[in-house]
Amino acid sequence: MAWRAVVRSSVGTRHQKQQQPCQDYGNYCILNHNVIVGAVADGAGSAKYADVGAKLAVETVMTIVREIANSPQPKENISNPLNEQEARKLFSKIVVEVVATLEEKAIHENYAIADLACTLLVVVATPDWLAAMQIGDGFIVVGLQGEAYQLLFQPDKGEFVNQTTFVTSTHALDEMQVDVLLGQHKFICAATDGLERVAIRMSDWTPFLPFFKPLEEYLWETLHPEQEDEYIKTFLNSERLNARTDDDKTLLLCLYAQN
Repeated sequence: MAWRAVVRSSVGTRHQKQQQPCQDYGNYCILNHNVIVGAVADGAGSAKYADVGAKLAVETVMTIVREIANSPQPKENISNPLNEQEARKLFSKIVVEVVATLEEKAIHENYAIADLACTLLVVVATPDWLAAMQIGDGFIVVGLQGEAYQLLFQPDKGEFVNQTTFVTSTHALDEMQVDVLLGQHKFICAATDGLERVAIRMSDWTPFLPFFKPLEEYLWETLHPEQEDEYIKTFLNSERLNARTDDDKTLLLCLYAQN
């Protein structure tokens, strides 16, 4: 058994028309064979360098977890099950370091920290448990094989349209949502808010089965999704999808399956 995963982003039609880059970013890494860490971020629409902030935030998460995993005397061991308090401590440490990295970048480039504002969603998963955090909008959905999908957190929506919390917000840690689930959650999907309206039924915050089922089946049928990614790229750039959302879209898919 091993993790299969793929992450892809697609620039939204609104940004294509404005000749702007994709302001989403996602990445993942597999540690010690059975621990997978994934992160996605969506740069704030109001941020001047939103694309830079989103990528830097996600890559900082990858750096931190690799350092923890490779430390000879780790203070944290993310291979062992975490309770919610331990998970919140780990994710708080990650957020603090992400913000410090963004601040360092802002100072070096003479940006304002708000120029790098972005959301952040992180998942740490093993075959037997997972921990996740979310600051801002977007979604994380998990599922046991053959059972209903579960939305971990309601997207953080502010009082006004397109308003949410960013990692650079002064109250980001207060607004950070954290959860720990035990059990074999084989399928994990994390995405930015460009896919919310097509993936989540907003009336009751229920994952939309016809959205997630084909994605999970694709992973079951694809041994090497990073190399065999045409299905995901075609989906993210399809006219049918773009007719329902003009925003950037990032999709991270993970499956624990037989090699």
